[in-house]
Amino acid sequence: MKSWSFKWNSSAAMALILMIGLLLSACGAKDNGATGSSPAADAKKEPAAAADATRKVKHAMGETDVPANPKRVVVLTNEGTEAVLSLGIKPVGAVKSFTVSQWYDHIKADMEGVVELGQESQPNLEQIAALKPDLILGNKLRQEKIYEQLKAIAPTVFSETLRGEWKNNYSLYAEALGKKEEGDKVIAAFDKRIEDFKSKAGDKLQQKVSVVRFMAGKTRIYLADTFTGVIFNQIGIARPTVNSKNTFAEEITKERLPEADGDIILYFTYETGDNKANQQEQEWLNDPLWKNLNGVKSGNVHKVDDAIWNTAGGVKAANLLLDGLYNIYGIQP
Repeated sequence: MKSWSFKWNSSAAMALILMIGLLLSACGAKDNGATGSSPAADAKKEPAAAADATRKVKHAMGETDVPANPKRVVVLTNEGTEAVLSLGIKPVGAVKSFTVSQWYDHIKADMEGVVELGQESQPNLEQIAALKPDLILGNKLRQEKIYEQLKAIAPTVFSETLRGEWKNNYSLYAEALGKKEEGDKVIAAFDKRIEDFKSKAGDKLQQKVSVVRFMAGKTRIYLADTFTGVIFNQIGIARPTVNSKNTFAEEITKERLPEADGDIILYFTYETGDNKANQQEQEWLNDPLWKNLNGVKSGNVHKVDDAIWNTAGGVKAANLLLDGLYNIYGIQP
């Protein structure tokens, strides 16, 4: 019995020694900051935790928790695409540009590899989901009906409307992207250019500028609540009485062409590929009523790019529009 008892006690002692060793090893690891994983593994865990951080953003559809640093951004408006690009982010997917097969010339180089998601008015939900975005930027005017479907895919932030609201929308997008400070700098740089133009233009700003758009089967005068109108208002460019109305646009007949007159007449054409808008343009430009406008007779009529002066509607287009104004007014930037 004594011999058996001695062996049992020896085995128990050995087990106890092993347990103490393991406990000491665990304590040592804890003291050294280890958790049973390698330092490399721990390094990977920390950014993952940071990526899970969110911020609340108020927008046209309410309030949404968005990632602190979104990496896979989908954009559902043309002006939103320009905002994202100007903040140094290439979206994983975006709706196509109007009037061209895919991207406007002034953003084409920056959009290489970006997945096209259809039209603003009807983005492809299946494609959006397949991209596994962590943030979707859209617009209530364009996509309110599919907001619930979009937010089921990823956190979704909507601006309210388009037309002349590009600056407010830009600020919202910058906030959603976690780049408010950078966004403020971009807008401040644009505003500085506006002030430079104003100071150099001087009395030329008193010349009344009319804006006309030709479309398939229709002609419009573009007014104050438009992309051009808001920028003209910030500069202080004078407008003919009709053009100064704080609304979007008025469709006119040829009999109303005198309302499109101005000291300077700018026109652009929304051509989608069937040549109907170009036909509308040529028909009106060759009409005696057009040729009798003061701006035409004085040789102060200018065709400008529809994408830059109206359709794109974003910060890049705004700066290119301003480049055009420097040229039209004969001012050196």
